[in-house]
Amino acid sequence: MTVPTHSQAQQSAQNNAPNTDKALIRQVYDDMYRYMIAKDTASLGQLFDDDFVLVHMTGMRQPKSENLRCIADGTLNYFSCTDTNTEISVNGDRATMIGQSRVNAAVFGGGRHTWSLQLDMELVKKNGRWLMTKAVASTY
Repeated sequence: MTVPTHSQAQQSAQNNAPNTDKALIRQVYDDMYRYMIAKDTASLGQLFDDDFVLVHMTGMRQPKSENLRCIADGTLNYFSCTDTNTEISVNGDRATMIGQSRVNAAVFGGGRHTWSLQLDMELVKKNGRWLMTKAVASTY
């Protein structure tokens, strides 16, 4: 059995870091929808950076506090989410993710519908945790 040298082990860890980060980012995405459906705004808020902003399909920009309030008060209601595709790119402590999902929701007083929703997200790694800084919603 060959035991890797310290430098080989360090290189292996560096090579695996992007995959670990990608898994952590994917977990943020999954947790986001889980918390939105459960209206767990306390947990959801912990996934967002203080400067987080959601850009709705209409172009409306919604900062973190307003987004959480709208989920809590029923202005934004999410019922289910089925993922169809995700693409994640990591560059140091910054990352982008494109998540495509079929989302069943009723928003801003409209009826309940299922949308093919795409979120183009930006994330930052702070204190070892990935936080969403921006999400831009569109259809695909």
